[in-house]
Amino acid sequence: MTAAPVVPLDLLCASGTSYFGRPAVPYVPGVQGVGVVADSTVHPVGGRAFVATAAGMAPGDGSQAPWCSVPDGDVVLLADGDGVTDAAVAAIGLSGVAAWMALTWRAQLRPGERVLVLGAGGAVGQAAVGAARALGAGRVVAVARPGSSAERSRAAGADVVVELGAGVDELAAQLTEACGGAADVVVDPVFGPVATAASRALAPGGRLVNLGSAAGDTAELSSAVLRSRGASVLGYTNNALTAGQRADALHAVLAVAAAGELSVAHETLPLADVRTAWERTAAGSGARLVLLP
Repeated sequence: MTAAPVVPLDLLCASGTSYFGRPAVPYVPGVQGVGVVADSTVHPVGGRAFVATAAGMAPGDGSQAPWCSVPDGDVVLLADGDGVTDAAVAAIGLSGVAAWMALTWRAQLRPGERVLVLGAGGAVGQAAVGAARALGAGRVVAVARPGSSAERSRAAGADVVVELGAGVDELAAQLTEACGGAADVVVDPVFGPVATAASRALAPGGRLVNLGSAAGDTAELSSAVLRSRGASVLGYTNNALTAGQRADALHAVLAVAAAGELSVAHETLPLADVRTAWERTAAGSGARLVLLP
């Protein structure tokens, strides 16, 4: 392994409170990472590779170690010399896959449509902003906390950043105005009251794709709003993807990153600082923390 991020899913699985249940211990965490193939009957030895693991979700060890053993089907070979460092790939990783597939596979984004990205200062949000622009969105509006989170959203390429602070009614009005009338697609890694406001900003035929619950596990959605606008609320998880879908999405996202159109803010730490990385991630460090074994 050359780079392994610490992501919220690692902490959630380790806590035993995820819907995967309590993990069998001991195990090495790390649901994704980048490395070099050391041994395989399928992939060339020495090949640069991205790996996904089920660490914390099923028996077995993960990526936050010098070595990681995974089935050949969970290895995605990467191009060399594309200008995207291993740490940058690790930071984008499955967050980029989720953003890309939420926009394409679930939301069926069409060129010119207006995209609203909630939690845009996070890894999924930053990737969604870049992906939406690359896919031809007519307008990309980011929603983020004031301060560094909002700055990351701007750096990701959002046309407008709406900073959180208002109540649901006022926020819904702010989002509608920022979108230039309404949002065709909402990428939602947060749910909670922010999703409530975003649902009220949906255009006729709008689609809200939920990928997580960072702001709360429940949101209040108006039946009248959804029915009158023919809007859809769609769930998304990377676990629903086939290995082929995941590989294709990762390659697509990294091609956009190689073109300089998509990135996720990150910071690297040596593997020896894994405790610090976990504590900072749990506290909400902002930038994605990537361990270098």
